[in-house]
Amino acid sequence: MVVCGDDALAHRLAAELHDVYRTQVTLVIPGGTPLAEPTGRRTAGGRATTLFGRFSAAVGWVPLPRQTTDDEAPDRGARVMEAPTLDEDVLTEAGIEHATALALVHDDDEANIHAALRARRLNPRLRLVIRLYNRKLGQHLEELLDQAARVADPDMDPAELDAATTVLSDADTVAPALAATAIAGTSKVVQADGLLLRAAERTPPRSDEVARPGLCTLALLSSTTSDPGGSEGSDSSGDEGPRLLPGDEEVAAATGRDTVVLEAVSAVGPPLPPRRLGRRSVPLASLFSRRLRWSVAGMATAVLALAIASWYVTGAGLLHAAYLTVLDVLAIDDPALDEPTGRKALQLLSGLTGLLLLPVLVAAALEALGTFRTASALRRPPRGLSGHVVLLGLGKVGTRVLARLREMDIPVVCVEEDPEARGIPLARRLGVPTVLGDVTEEGVLEAAKIRRAHALLALTSADTTNLEAALYARSVKPRLRVALRLYDDHFATAVYRTLRAAHPQALTRSRSVSSLAAPAFAGAMMGRQVLGAIPVERRVLIFAALHVAGHPQLEGRTVAESFAPGAWRVIALDTAEPEDRQRDLAAAPHYDGATRQPALVWEPHPGYVLRSQDRVVLAVTRQGLGELLTGDSPTGTHGSLGADR
Repeated sequence: MVVCGDDALAHRLAAELHDVYRTQVTLVIPGGTPLAEPTGRRTAGGRATTLFGRFSAAVGWVPLPRQTTDDEAPDRGARVMEAPTLDEDVLTEAGIEHATALALVHDDDEANIHAALRARRLNPRLRLVIRLYNRKLGQHLEELLDQAARVADPDMDPAELDAATTVLSDADTVAPALAATAIAGTSKVVQADGLLLRAAERTPPRSDEVARPGLCTLALLSSTTSDPGGSEGSDSSGDEGPRLLPGDEEVAAATGRDTVVLEAVSAVGPPLPPRRLGRRSVPLASLFSRRLRWSVAGMATAVLALAIASWYVTGAGLLHAAYLTVLDVLAIDDPALDEPTGRKALQLLSGLTGLLLLPVLVAAALEALGTFRTASALRRPPRGLSGHVVLLGLGKVGTRVLARLREMDIPVVCVEEDPEARGIPLARRLGVPTVLGDVTEEGVLEAAKIRRAHALLALTSADTTNLEAALYARSVKPRLRVALRLYDDHFATAVYRTLRAAHPQALTRSRSVSSLAAPAFAGAMMGRQVLGAIPVERRVLIFAALHVAGHPQLEGRTVAESFAPGAWRVIALDTAEPEDRQRDLAAAPHYDGATRQPALVWEPHPGYVLRSQDRVVLAVTRQGLGELLTGDSPTGTHGSLGADR
C-alpha cells in the first residue's frame, strides 16, 4: 500500500493500514524538513512531518532514502519517503508498479488528480483511492479512471474493476456523524440503498418499563456513564471502555449499561426543495415590512371602494368607472367641472387618496432597495432565536456540516473569523445567520446567542481554539451540549474528563476528523465499499458492503453462525441479481419519477445460508474488517483492542 499525503489523515490512514490490516505501507510525504520535527515547531511544510513523528515512534517507521532499491531498504512493513512533488519517478520509487493500492490524500485536489492520472498510466490494475472535496469533479474523474483501466486491461475481473477507483471526501464522510453529535448527542444515521439506518443510544429500562425493540445491539457503552471522572466520550481503552458488537449473552448480562441500538430503518424521501434549505430568492415577507404591506392593502381597498362608488354614481360600466378612479388617484384626469356633484366629490376623494398613496409608494421603493442591498450580505442572528446550533468554523468540514444541518431543518448560527472562508458563500446563499469574528474574543459567542443555544459544535482546525470556545460557552451556559473537534487522543481524553467533572450534567463529545475518515479510506484501499461510520464514544463502528465470495468466515455459513461478537455482524442481505445491483449503496438515490424498490433485506433469517454470489451489509469493527480481508479467524477479543478507537 502506498499513501501520499501531507496532513493528519495521511498518517492516520498509514497507521490504520499498518496496525489493523497488517499490510506493507509506504508513506510519501512532502520533503524539505526533517522527519522528526519537534512538536510545537511550525516550519514551511513542517506540520505534516511533525504529526508523522508521533507515528514513527509508535509503529517503527523506517526512513526510505531516495535512489535506493527495495533490497537496500530495511523492510519492516512501514517505510517513509520524502518528495517535493509526486512525479512519475517518485511514484516508481515508491513501488507503484507493483503496489496493490494507492491513496492520494493531499489537501490539494489538483495535486491528487495529477498523481492519479500518472499512477493509472503506470499501473492499470492499481486500486486508486482519491481524496477530493469537489463531488461532481470526483464523479467524473472516477468514471474516467475506470474507463482507462478497462481499456488498458480488457481482461480485468469485473469485481476488481468495480473497486478500481474510489473518490472520497473526508468532509463528506464525517459530516453526518458531527451533525448528529450536535443534534442528538450519540444518535447517528447511515444511508444504504436509499434507506436510513438510525443508531440511537438507549438507557436501561426501569423495572416497570418495557424495552423497545430494535434490529440489533451495536455497542455497549462505557460502564462509567454516571462517573464524572469516567472516560466515555473520549479515547478510553480497557475494561470500562465501550464494547462494540457484543454477543446476545453479553447484552443480557450488561443490565446497567447504556446501549447503541440499530433502531429504525425508514425510507428516504426526495431531496428537499431549495427553498426549504434557505433563501434562494428574496420572499415578499422580507422584501416589504408588515406595516407597509398593511398600508398598501388599505390603499388598494380605498381605491376599490372609490371605483364601486363611481360606478354607482355615474352609471357607467364598472371597468370605465375603475379607469376614471385610477386617473383621479394619479391626478392625471381632467377636472369634473361640468359633472354632477357626486362625481366631483368622488374626484376630490380620489385625489386625497392619491396623496396618501404617494408616501406609501416611496416607502416601498426604499424598503425594497434596502432589502436588495442586504440580500447578498450575511444575516445577523435574530433577537428571538433559541434552540439553535452554534457552528464554529466554516472550512471544508464546517461547510459540509452546515449543509447537513440545514437539510434537516436545524437552525444554525455560524461563527467564522475569515470573511473569505470556504463556507461563507453557502451561508449567504442559505440565509444562515453568521457572525464574523474571532471566537476567542469577548462578545463573539454572545452575538451568536450562545445563552439560548441548544449545542456548540467547534470545528476549527485548532484544538486550543475549540477548547477555549467550549470553556467560555460552558461558563455562560453550564448545561450546553458541546462537541469538539480534537486531533490528539490524549488531549481529548484529558479535556473530556475535566469538562465532565466540572459539568457532570452536560453532554460533552470529542471527535477527530482524521480518525473518523481514516477507516473509510483504508477500507476502500482494501477493496471494500464503506457505507458509513458511526462514532461510539471515540471508537468507530463501520457499515460496509461486502461480497461473500472469497471469505470463508461468511461463505457457506448461516447468518447466525457468521456472527463474530466484537468483530462483525451481518445486518442486511442484498437480494438483487448481481448484474442489477447498485454499485454504490451509500449514494443518494436519483428521483427521476420512477419508483425503485430497495433490494436490501434487513434482519435476514438467522438460518439463511450465505452463498458465494451474495452481497451483505456488515456492521464491523476495524479489527474485524482487517481479519475478514486478510482471511484470519476471529480472536474473540476485538472489543477491547485499541485498534477499534
